[in-house]
Amino acid sequence: MAKKKNETLEWIKSLAVALVIVFIVRTFLFTPIMVDGASMNTTLHDHDRMIVSKIGEPERFDIVVFHANEKQDYIKRVIGLPGDKIEYKDDTLYVNGKAYKEPYLNKQKENINGDLTRSFKLEDTAVGQATVPEGHLFVMGDNRRNSTDSRIIGAIPIDEIVGTTNVVFYPLKDMRIIKND
Repeated sequence: MAKKKNETLEWIKSLAVALVIVFIVRTFLFTPIMVDGASMNTTLHDHDRMIVSKIGEPERFDIVVFHANEKQDYIKRVIGLPGDKIEYKDDTLYVNGKAYKEPYLNKQKENINGDLTRSFKLEDTAVGQATVPEGHLFVMGDNRRNSTDSRIIGAIPIDEIVGTTNVVFYPLKDMRIIKND
């Protein structure tokens, strides 16, 4: 009887340790998310399931997940870092006056007539100033014609960033690592 009681106690301890490990990993290291909507098409698709890494700081062109409000998280691409001057002109991204290629948009550009990204200057967006504010990021969805992003909702506070993501794990047939080039 004592042996069975010890085995049960050991099983409960093992389960508790496993639950603590899962809690720590999900809270501080990695968490799963599901893409909801078309704002990141064609890079990501509605209902793709991804792993979000909470390790490190987001860099330009990383895909990030952030708290858009109390009930929703959004997934977008980092375009501007604090202090950056952002402009789109003739479907070309300029950061601090330097033109950048965005190869992750090539597939979309093949299937449209006209510009994918309408021309704008940062101060003409919801950010309302010439540079990305300190402690904030300027983010955009890859589906530039159908994305509620920093052009509309303003710069995103860095402390609202959940983490970065580039691993699609479901559906299994679409499992992949997203590259920014």
